[in-house]
Amino acid sequence: MRGFRARKAAEPEVTAGVSSWLPRRSSRARDWPVADLVAAKAATAVSVVIPARDEEATVGDIVRTIRRDLVDRHQLVDEVVVVDSRSRDATARVAAEAGATVVAQDAVLPALPALQGKGEALWKGLAASHGDLVVFVDGDLYDFTSDYVTGLLGPLLTDASVAYVKGFYHRPLVGPVSTDADGGGRVTELVARPLLNLYWPELAGFVQPLAGEYAGRREVLERVPFVANYGVEVGHLIDILQSHGLDALAQVDLGKRTHRHQDTQALGRMAGQIMLTVFDRLERYGRLVSAEPPATLLAQFRRGESGHGVDRELVVTDLACEQRPPLATLRAADGLREIA
Repeated sequence: MRGFRARKAAEPEVTAGVSSWLPRRSSRARDWPVADLVAAKAATAVSVVIPARDEEATVGDIVRTIRRDLVDRHQLVDEVVVVDSRSRDATARVAAEAGATVVAQDAVLPALPALQGKGEALWKGLAASHGDLVVFVDGDLYDFTSDYVTGLLGPLLTDASVAYVKGFYHRPLVGPVSTDADGGGRVTELVARPLLNLYWPELAGFVQPLAGEYAGRREVLERVPFVANYGVEVGHLIDILQSHGLDALAQVDLGKRTHRHQDTQALGRMAGQIMLTVFDRLERYGRLVSAEPPATLLAQFRRGESGHGVDRELVVTDLACEQRPPLATLRAADGLREIA
């Protein structure tokens, strides 16, 4: 048609709120020199909590690095707590020899029935520690540096309006013949990010919503529930967004994270736990009403004989979304002791 000129379709964009949040609340670990943080710390107590299950190969180096750089050389961290999550190896001994305070997961608040999962270890670590600011670091990191801790503390120590800081990084997926520089966040890209963008688009700016390295103010962490399993991180983001708003959340680039990768079936169970957590929050905050609650049983197949008519073994896992209540609600309860 004469005079007609095709117009390029507009590129989709995130919301204006996310666009303005990203540059304001995103930083890099190197933006937070340790000397500046020590000056900003004043009387603020800082705890580092490391959940660990069968991590004797890595947890010692993590603890030694924190103690050397941030306890002895610079007085930034006041305590390093390792939560031994029913390890079958020498995790507890290695962590203690490296200088951590080691607590057995089931010895914390022993009057409560024991639960299983990473979120349970984190919640018990929160209960066993004392800092005004709490930094959580996974115990399976191979290339840990103290920048992980200083990066996460930076926004909290310098801006009172920040309540919770999430780490992000490049996560290489190392295969037998090649390495994908950013292939490690499979559950994030296939499950968590699509769900958050669908129902909580305010959180679309988080590079790694499931990252295991993050920090928060105790007064905030003690007032949110902890999902006992791998849904704990996505639950935190949603709950703190709902209670404090997007501007109370920040993220920090920690560089690169190398750790053990789980197999596909383990990732499937993790994905199911995250989905159930999101569905729980959808109902809790009135964003989605379903006629029936989602089933919690996940059926998977692996090589073997099952007797079910297929040349595979049928394995069923209950992914039920068990949760610990906000710790603050238990502080005044009679008969509860922090440590056995």
